[in-house]
Amino acid sequence: MRRYAADLAAAIGGESGPMPETPPARMHAHVTDRIFGSSPEEAADRVEALGASTRLTITLHDVPQQSDGTNLGRRSDAYRRFIGAARGVVVNSRHEAMLLDEHLGRAEADSRVIPLGARARGPADRPRAGGLRPRTVLISGFVYPGKGHLEAIQAAAVAGAPAEAAPATVVAVGAPSAGHERDAHELARRAAELGVDFRVTGFLDDRDYRNELLSDGVPLAAHQHVSASRSILDWAELGRRALVIDSRYAREMEALRPGSISVFRPDELAGKLEAAWNDPESTWLPPSTALSPTLDDVAAEYRAWWRDVA
Repeated sequence: MRRYAADLAAAIGGESGPMPETPPARMHAHVTDRIFGSSPEEAADRVEALGASTRLTITLHDVPQQSDGTNLGRRSDAYRRFIGAARGVVVNSRHEAMLLDEHLGRAEADSRVIPLGARARGPADRPRAGGLRPRTVLISGFVYPGKGHLEAIQAAAVAGAPAEAAPATVVAVGAPSAGHERDAHELARRAAELGVDFRVTGFLDDRDYRNELLSDGVPLAAHQHVSASRSILDWAELGRRALVIDSRYAREMEALRPGSISVFRPDELAGKLEAAWNDPESTWLPPSTALSPTLDDVAAEYRAWWRDVA
């Protein structure tokens, strides 16, 4: 979220950074409870204080949903307070606007939907082929429960392979989320039981992260509780067509950028992996694939919206 906020600020021609001690007369903030405080209540206190000191508009991220479990009520209360502190609210998908309706009682029309913007209108040029790394699955971002690593390991274990083939490999391109190191160890243990290699790269700088995403393997986005996903767009910008688990959000993104992702049902994953391993070209996007709206397009939408916000 921080990286996207900075990219968007640059496209708009503004400045980005942490919350200032002395807010300007007008300010836009990208808000989640997890970034603004150590608890939903503390985050709401801080956003309310900000809203009292400046003409505040906000983009909400990580919108509360049923998968929050016992924390749903506290998070929903905090998001209601975020909204109450702001003069206007943006979400990055119609799916998120619907979540606000479902869990906060806020009508969809009361939030402006402005999708995440791509850095370019089309995918990057495909790099030259490197060494083959067959039967590999790539999952980008932090490691934590529900992100799809376990499902990838289980599907890779049953996907068809020649008897002499090396074990399938699942690569987590990123580090465990804070507090979830034990989950990464448990994934490795389960993978070993199923005869699958599991590797966690740990934190990578931008160049190494990009190289991993461009390496041989099937790009997979199987996060089960996504509200809006920059990582799905990362894959497309690099020219990769990711397998994306079916959800209301995935179908919305498939309609927004046709052909840029391949949506699958959970029970199809093993077959989809096998098909992609047998046809690696299917994991790359044609150069003609349209990735609009771009950051510049989105910046123009924000400017128009700000003119309408009281």
